[in-house]
Parts: sequence; structure tokens; C-alpha cells
Amino acid sequence: MRRIPHALAALTAAPVLTLSGGVFAADAISGAVQQQATNWTAIVMFLIFVAGTLGITYWAASKTKSAKDFYAAGGGITGFQNGLAIAGDYMSAASFLGISALVYTSGFDGLIYSIGFLVGWPIILFLIAEQLRNLGKYTFADVASYRLQQTPIRTLAASGSLVVVALYLIAQMVGAGKLIQLLFGLQYIYAVVLVGVLMILYVTFGGMLATTWVQIIKAILLLSGASFMALMVLVNYNFNIGALFQAAVDMHPKHVAIMQPGTLVADPISAISLGIALMFGTAGLPHILMRFFTVADAKEARKSVFYATGFIGYFYILTFIIGFGAIVLLMNNPEFFRPGPDGTINPITNMLGGTNMAAIHLARAVGGDLFLGFISAVAFATILAVVSGLTLAGASAVSHDLYASVFRRGRVNEQQEIRVSKIATVCLGILAIVLGIAFEQQNIAFMVGLAFAIAASANFPIIFLSMFWKKLTTRGALIGGFMGLISATVMVILGPTVWESVLAHPKGSAPFPYDNPAIFSVPLAFIATWLFSVTDKSRNAASEEAAFEAQYIRSQTGIGAEGASAH
Repeated sequence: MRRIPHALAALTAAPVLTLSGGVFAADAISGAVQQQATNWTAIVMFLIFVAGTLGITYWAASKTKSAKDFYAAGGGITGFQNGLAIAGDYMSAASFLGISALVYTSGFDGLIYSIGFLVGWPIILFLIAEQLRNLGKYTFADVASYRLQQTPIRTLAASGSLVVVALYLIAQMVGAGKLIQLLFGLQYIYAVVLVGVLMILYVTFGGMLATTWVQIIKAILLLSGASFMALMVLVNYNFNIGALFQAAVDMHPKHVAIMQPGTLVADPISAISLGIALMFGTAGLPHILMRFFTVADAKEARKSVFYATGFIGYFYILTFIIGFGAIVLLMNNPEFFRPGPDGTINPITNMLGGTNMAAIHLARAVGGDLFLGFISAVAFATILAVVSGLTLAGASAVSHDLYASVFRRGRVNEQQEIRVSKIATVCLGILAIVLGIAFEQQNIAFMVGLAFAIAASANFPIIFLSMFWKKLTTRGALIGGFMGLISATVMVILGPTVWESVLAHPKGSAPFPYDNPAIFSVPLAFIATWLFSVTDKSRNAASEEAAFEAQYIRSQTGIGAEGASAH
């Protein structure tokens, strides 16, 4: 879904790997990565980060006593802290490396992803954050099943969450392995195992409190590093943005075309579909929604989104400057490129490590080897932090939604639930390591494309309608949710992303002509949910509709939210 169009894939001469929060074309996903000399500065800085975060985990473990502590950091995170942590969850290495790479290769049009991601936040701010905090306890399934039948709705919500988490985890693990193989000189398999083990430690022992502080530290480091890079680029042009753009136009092979839109998304349907996916997919990501339960009340939840929007918007402005900075400071410098077979250098296809390394090379150009080490370590720490948040979301879906609510029907104490969550964390960590190693040679763009499509098509319609439409019934939610999930999956498999790139069918032979299914699968989920709800004449449907008013009052006022059961 969040796939770079074929023109750009051809430009980068690399399969496309999409990761959380951005687009990341991993050089030679289907082959060997060009390994660099061991970057000792990066390794030392990374070890300092790991030591610090393990110390935080040890501290968090001593504070984590109850299920609320484990899943939601005891509800003691402030709006500002949570805003930074949400930004940390969202500003992945893919955003940093991938969007700056898109700007480097395509110019102005690289911003389409930045804007799409950012536009999703007002939806969360005005429609979801406050209501979610007032109605739920630990996961968004609490909200979706508030007045509906627990077993089928929690099963649907947990299924959607686990699919999204699993697909994201594979992409993050492969991304981490390739990045470390390239930057630190480590073997791929060791890098994947290292990420998996650290992730298990953070989540198992520290829970949400440790994960939150890892995200906060990572967000501060990433914002600081990106700010320094953008500042140094602007210093070179006396803070004259016009001069920077003119120099980029003069140097780039596409010249003036880099300042014009239309090079990445060619037709209106693809553009609208991409926009729908980025906006509504954000509001359906389980590891983002889970963050709203870590604050004390709905007011702090709103503050969280406000601060997160500011941090993320600022970050995307920086990636734009970094992308143009890479054009003007790298393209005329042969040390960042390897000559092609004919001895000439194409600045788009011949960059060392592929165009995703544009931001990394720029770090060296503006700050030398020391700053290169810092940025390399931050890029890896970023993946670590995102993986931890995903794992916690997956573990909570297993323990809170499936084990405690579906299998045991609420007859379970907190200690048993936390124990199951920790077992689930270890299992997810091992699964992530195994899948990360297994998918090393695969083009896995479709996995995260599928994850965002599922978040937008299955999770978002159900959570939105359960909060705002009184006629929603269990039958409608179940059929609509599964239709969204299945249709998004089928359309991605039949689309060019999988049909042509992964299954190697001839170009132009895909039964579904678009990379992005959201424009079809999201309305289908809403329509099916509406149709099967309004035609539901069962006794349960009447009682579920009657329960809406009490749910709506609580969602808007928060009366009964603290210390009350969500059932």
C-alpha cells in the first residue's frame, strides 16, 4: 500500500521495503547488502544507548506491579511525555532515511508521504483520543467491544491487531538487520537476534513504562540530530531557502522537475487511495492507539496528540531540508558513490548503500565521522524503540483481549494476565527473530502495505462506528471488520505490489491495477458494517442500541472512566 510507484523503484534500482512511519527502499533486499567497514563510533554510541535504556528497564521493572502498570505505565505519563513517546513511535528510521531519500530522488513530491502521515493526526485528535481514553482500559478492543458482545468483537480486534503487529515486526526486523549490516559491519543474523533480545528485555521486564521512556529518549536524539543536519545545510546557504532550492535544481538530473508535483503518484485514484490509507491507517494502528491509555485522563490524551503533531510536523519539515541538502552537498562529491559498469557516476543509482543512505552520508558531510556515528546509532535505536512498542501491543492483544476476555471470560487475576503477556512477549520476540531471518531475501513491501491497509480497513471503521453510531451491532461489526480485513488482503495480493514484484508475473498483468487498495476496502468495510447492522433484527441488536447513550455520555465526559470496568 505505502509503496513507491514503479518509476521510483526503477530509479533506486532496489526493491522497496516500507516501514512504520515512512518509506524505506532497502538496497538489495533480494541480494547481498554492500557491507561497509565497521563503524566503531556508531557501535560505541549504540552501546551507550543500550546501556542507558537497559538501566531504565531495570528502574521500570521495580515500578511495574499491576496490570495497569504493565500495559499503561500506571496512567502516570504526562501529556507532554506521551506526545514525545507517540512521536518516537511514529518517527521511525524509515521516516528519517526513507522520506529524505524520496526527496533526494524525486524532490518536492517526496513530501506526499510526510503530509499524508501528518494529516492523520487531526482525525485522532478530534475523533478518537479523548473517547478512547474515557472508554478503554488497555487496548482499543476495550472500546470496540464496550456495548457489543465481548467474544466475537475482541477476537476480531485482536486478530486485526496481531496481523498488523506481525507484518510490521517482520519489516522492522529485516530493516534493522540490513541497516546494521550496512552501517556497523555486523552479520545480518546477529543484528536481527540482537534487536529481538533487547526488545524482549525492554517489554518483559519494563512493560509500558520502559517502552515509553525508550521512545522519549529516542525521539529527543532523533529530533536533535535531524535539527543539527538541517541547520548545517541552511548555514551553507545563509538560511536562504530559495538559494538552496535553486542549487538543487541546478545539480539534480531532473532539474526543474524536482520542484513540481506528479512524479511519484501519477493518477488521481492512486493519490486519493494513498491519502485514505495514510490518514485512516494511522488511526487504526494498535501500538499508536495503546499510547492513549498511559495518561491520566482525556485532557492529557488531547495534549498528547497536540504535542505529537507538533513534534512530527517539525520532524517532517527537517527531512525535507535534509533531502534537498543531500542533493546539493552530495551529488557533486564522488566519495559517496561507486562508479557504474561504464565508469560513470549516476547520483541516483550509484550511491553507496543505495539512496536510503542519503541522510547517513549527509551526516558525515556536515559533521564528520563522529556525527555519522551518532546518526547511525540513532537510526538503529529508532528501530529498536518502534519494535518494542509493536511487541507490547501484540502481547496485550494476546493476554488482555484473547486470554483474559475471550478464553477465560474475565475469570482471571492481574498476575495471571501479566504472566501470559510476558510469555506472549517472549514468543513474539522469538517469532520476530525467526521471521526476520526467514524473510531476509524477500521483497517485503507488501507486508507493511498490507498492515496499513488492514489498520485502515478493519480497525478504524469498527472503532469509529462503535463510538459514534448507535445502530452498530455485533453482527455488523464482525462481518464489516472481516470484509475490510479480507478485501484489503486480497487486493494487495492481486495488485502490482505482490502479483508482479513478488510473484514475478509479467508487468501489467495484475488483476487489481492499483498498489493501494484503501479507496476500495475502507468504503467496503463501512458499507458492509452499516448494511449488516441495520438489517440485524435480533434481540441483542436492540439492547446494544439501547446501551449507546450511556457509552456516548461516558466517552464525551469521562464520568465513570477512572477505576470503573469497561464492561
